[in-house]
Order: sequence, then structure tokens, then C-alpha cells
Amino acid sequence: MLEEVRQQPEVLERILGNPPEALARLARRFSRQRPELAVIVARGTSDNAALFGRYLFEITLGLPTLLAAPSVATLYQRLSLPKDALVIGISQSGESTDINGYVETAKSLGAFCIGITNEADSTLAQLADEALVTRAEKEESVAATKTYTAQLGMLYCLGRALGAGIVEDDLKRIPGAVAAQLESEESVKRLAYRFREMSHAVVIGRGFNYANGFEFALKLMETSYVVATGFSGADFAHGPIAIVEEQFPVFAFCPAGPTFEQTEALLARLQASHANTLCFGPQPALQSLPSEHRIEVAEIPPSSPGLPRDLLSAIPMIIPAQLFAGHLSASKGLDPDHPRMLSKVTQTL
Repeated sequence: MLEEVRQQPEVLERILGNPPEALARLARRFSRQRPELAVIVARGTSDNAALFGRYLFEITLGLPTLLAAPSVATLYQRLSLPKDALVIGISQSGESTDINGYVETAKSLGAFCIGITNEADSTLAQLADEALVTRAEKEESVAATKTYTAQLGMLYCLGRALGAGIVEDDLKRIPGAVAAQLESEESVKRLAYRFREMSHAVVIGRGFNYANGFEFALKLMETSYVVATGFSGADFAHGPIAIVEEQFPVFAFCPAGPTFEQTEALLARLQASHANTLCFGPQPALQSLPSEHRIEVAEIPPSSPGLPRDLLSAIPMIIPAQLFAGHLSASKGLDPDHPRMLSKVTQTL
């Protein structure tokens, strides 16, 4: 797992520095007729990437985007879509039976289908009208890391093809930011050791980092068997905050931008309750926090005017969280590469 976390600059360079040719075809198609609705179907880590895609498409494109319930198509056989819908299936292996079943049914209803997968010869790649292959190379660890950021990178590229106004040179800055973030691994390892007795936690994220909240919680569950739950900061304040007591572990993604002020206010409430908080964000925004309560993440403001300040924060933000999960697992004497009862490809309907 940790070795694959460290491979991410090269993986992202392959995607963002040399996007697949299929994206040019998609850009031409969407310049003639942009879809009125997008539907993303995925499971597990890929479903967290799909959640990011929803925010990306709705915020930058004004494109209504739904997260599919695969069983509507596979078990209930009641899928209904407008004929001009764009359906995006996301699967690391391309062999998730429910994702492929949904895409196959969507195609039969007239939807245009895109598959985002790491396997060019997979069933999903063959089913889709266009396949976007992430080229992350084989991922050995059951806990997905490089394939998650590869999927986020491909969604940025797809957003550009749809006309999101994201500057290509901005995307090319992301691999370097990830490489710089990996230099903090030793300090993250020390912080993870401090949490080695943790058995439960909450992870908070909003906007472009809402998906990271769920993804980090998933990694804590998969690799360290911590009962972790991801929340929007707004949802957390509407009731679940009542579970917080002294030393309760709370992790928060705190990028500068539209979500920062309310996240900062929530953190102040948590600190007043003496929760054990750890925040990921740019140093100037978190300078009031002691060093043991923050992990600095470099900011990449977008060049294009009008785009949110936190647009490019999602990939750099998840890197220290992945490192934290891997080192926490090791500090507990566990093997993050082989979680109990899990396999790399999960086939469900």
C-alpha cells in the first residue's frame, strides 16, 4: 500500500501530462451537444471518486449529476434514463458485475456510456462507448490508493472535455504537488503512531473534499479496523456532533476556499470539547492549530477566474491521509495489503 502511495506522482503524470486520445474525441462530441444529465455508477473507493465527480461537474459545468444505485438496474430491473443521458461507470478492475450490468442496461436505453478503469481489456472497457484507461499499472494492495487518485485525475480531464474551463497547465501542477506532499511521510508516520489505540473516528470533508472524507474513513476501516464514518461538516453539526467527547478522534479536510469558514467554526467547537482533532490543509489557514493537530498540504489555486479556490485540492489532500492510514495499520501490527475478508475484485449485484 505505502509503495503504491509513493507511485502516485508518476501515475498522475501519465494521466495529466499525456491524456488519453479518447478525451479529444469526447471534447469534439460534447462541443456539438452537451448532455443534460450525467449519472455516475461505482462501488467502494470508486464510488468515492464518483462523489468527487458529482461536485466537479455540478460546480464547474452546472451539469446535474446523479450517483446511481446499481441494484435498480441489476436486481430490480427498473432503470429509467433519458435517452441523451451521459452514464459514467468507474471500476478499478472493470470487472464489477453490478457496475457492468448497469452500464449495459443504460446502453440499451440509449445512454452514451463512458468507462473509467485501470484495465484496458476489461469488460467495462469493452461495454463502454468510450473507455478512459487510467494506466496506473497493477495495484497489488487490496486497499486502493493510486487508482483512486488516478480516477480523480481522469475526472478532471473529463471535466475539461465537457467544457469545465479547467486549465491544462493547472492539472500538470498536481503531480509535483503530490511529490512534495510525500516528503512529509515521516511526520505523518509519527502522528499516526499517536493514534495507534484509536478504535473509532469521524472524518469531515466538504465540497471537493467531501469524497476524501469518505475515502479516508474507508481506508481507516479497511486497513486498521477503525470504526470510521465520513460526514459533511454541515451534516455532522446537525446531530452526530453529539457523540463527541474528550479525546474523541476527528479528522478534517480544511482547504482554503468556500468551505473553510464553516469548517473552521466547527473545528473551534470540537476543540472546545477537547476532541482529538487532526486537520489537513494549507499552513496559513491552519496556523492557529498546534503542530500535532495539523498536516500541512500545499495549495494549488486555479488560474482561471471564477473557479473555486479549492478546485484542485482533492488529490494533494488525500495523500497524507493515505500515508496516515498505512502507517496507522503498521503501528497496530496489521497488514494493510491484506485486510481480512476482502479481495481486490468484489463482484456483487
